[in-house]
Amino acid sequence: MTETIQADICVIGAGAGGLSVAAGASQMGASVVLFEKGEMGGDCLNVGCVPSKALLAAGHAAHAAASAGRFGVDAPVRSVDWARVRDHVRGVIAEIAPMDSVARYSGFGVRVVQAEARFTGPRAVEGGGVRVEAKFVVIGTGSTPAVPPIPGLDSVPFLTNETVFDLETRPRRLLVLGGGPIGCELAQAHARLGCEVVLVEAKSLLGVEDQEAAEVVRLALRRDGVEIHEGTAAIHAGPSADGIELTVRSDAGEGVLSGSHLLVAVGRRVGFEGLDLSRAGIETDERGRLKLDRRLRTTNRRVFAVGDAAGGAQFTHLAGFHAGIVIRNALFRLPAKAEIALPRVTYTAPELASVGDDEAALRGRGDAFEVLRWPFAENDRAVAEREVEGFTKLYVSPKGRILGAVVVGTGAGEIVSLYTLAIAKKLKVSDIAGLVVPYPTRTEVVKRAAGSWYVPKLFSARTRRIVRFLMRFA
Repeated sequence: MTETIQADICVIGAGAGGLSVAAGASQMGASVVLFEKGEMGGDCLNVGCVPSKALLAAGHAAHAAASAGRFGVDAPVRSVDWARVRDHVRGVIAEIAPMDSVARYSGFGVRVVQAEARFTGPRAVEGGGVRVEAKFVVIGTGSTPAVPPIPGLDSVPFLTNETVFDLETRPRRLLVLGGGPIGCELAQAHARLGCEVVLVEAKSLLGVEDQEAAEVVRLALRRDGVEIHEGTAAIHAGPSADGIELTVRSDAGEGVLSGSHLLVAVGRRVGFEGLDLSRAGIETDERGRLKLDRRLRTTNRRVFAVGDAAGGAQFTHLAGFHAGIVIRNALFRLPAKAEIALPRVTYTAPELASVGDDEAALRGRGDAFEVLRWPFAENDRAVAEREVEGFTKLYVSPKGRILGAVVVGTGAGEIVSLYTLAIAKKLKVSDIAGLVVPYPTRTEVVKRAAGSWYVPKLFSARTRRIVRFLMRFA
């Protein structure tokens, strides 16, 4: 028999966005039912952000040991124990998992149903022998790895981010298809852990990022031994005597790249198969994305979408922001809109982070702006730690308002938060230049870049004349 539950909120999907809605709403007094057909925590915990950063940490440790000689410390890497690296990754997941567990959310008062769910009406969801009649429904079903239509790809055992962390042995030669953040991060991690790595990108590496900053990452990957093929399309995949072969095409012609393993990292796709959206009056566009308004409501105004399901940028921190928008709309009837200064980070070494408008967007709109910059090579902390690669660059309006920013270098993902606050609060360079930051820290590059706005005025001939005049009366 089917159990029927009356609830205030029904959430489909226990990823970052769905969990945030469920926890927030239940602790504020709403009755919540949460459906999850897979593992609690979704992609981020189990196959995305958490394991990838754990693997990167292992790669960084190996690199730090191998490069310690620059500090007068000899610490050669004798070997990389792949089984222990894998155990480290699994251990990190296991340590964080209780935060996303059924037990924890049950403790919040959330009814967790571990089953696939589907709509049976405008506000009705059913799965696992449970039917929920809710006042509001939230779709947080995430995304899955995109698989390109390459002939022969279905004939080889390729990896994605959902399977690469389960490898029993270290790949001898890893082919990475895709030069976006996931491809670059995993390529570098494996290279630093002793794998031969070949990265194939149809366009340009980190193509959506500032290309001056992307060049810093490109050079770092090559130094780590990653063989990069840009402007190169994979046109066929097939088995070889010792693994996999990719036939590729570039301006130089066709060629074959071989490897023991193939990682497909060309992005992620959002799909709603099995949800029976039509039974809830929910429409999608020609690309299969949900039609949403700025309040994250579908064409059924009682159904919201969060995270990857909302069809925009695919970041865990955006999913968390979406959860707040939904809670304000559903629980408090506040017309909150999903408008935000959204930072993004590629966690290579060095990291590449950005927020706000980029130079191409500003030029495309014909906006007037000035570029301010400061290199890490002129930052004392970076020099002391021998990590001087990179710079910060920010775009400023004629009136001094910060429009966008880029940071490439060690700690860029932390530094970009200051720019995010500045853009969100419509701050000016004077607000940043006037900050007192600890010395020596890398954050000084932000203050120095902002302060450079005033250099032409402060050290002008006019200023010198004024100072000389005033000093006569000192």
